[in-house]
Amino acid sequence: MKKNKGWIIAGVVILALVLWGVSGYNSLVGMDEEVNGKWANVETQYQRRSDLLPNLVSTVKGYAAHEKSTLEAVMAARSQATQVKIDPSNCTPQQLAAYQKAQGDVTTALGKLLAISENYPQLKANENFLELQSQLEGTENRINVARKDFNDAAKKFNMSIRRFPKSIIASMCGFEKRSYFEAEAGADKAPKVEF
Repeated sequence: MKKNKGWIIAGVVILALVLWGVSGYNSLVGMDEEVNGKWANVETQYQRRSDLLPNLVSTVKGYAAHEKSTLEAVMAARSQATQVKIDPSNCTPQQLAAYQKAQGDVTTALGKLLAISENYPQLKANENFLELQSQLEGTENRINVARKDFNDAAKKFNMSIRRFPKSIIASMCGFEKRSYFEAEAGADKAPKVEF
């Protein structure tokens, strides 16, 4: 009778460990998918901005034809940014930095394009331009929110795979730390504005 009781206790302990392992693995898979989903949201917002740029450039072109170099810079930055692709489940800090740089170049070129409007009062009053500018401002806000959401999901995932005892499951199953979006170099300094 004692022998059977020992087997029952051992069986219950093994069953509890198996259930804990399955539960831990499933929660890590869920968090991993959440990070992937948040990354897809980031890409969606960047794609939205990229889709709006040709319309904005076309609108500005009609008013500021001699600003050709700025218009070409916006389209070149857009083209470069759309070529940088990242697999969120296998993203290195270097890949993320390259992606951020390409998107940062678009932001810089876009800033120059929007600055052109200050020299063209009739452009600033153009309904298409105002609508596109408003959409771009909204998209930039959405990009910031999507990046924050991605960082939050990555943080939750990273904390979970580093905490004991899930760290055991994470290392056995190959879950690795996710990279974060970080501020670009020099972002801590206020931009110099000259008139």
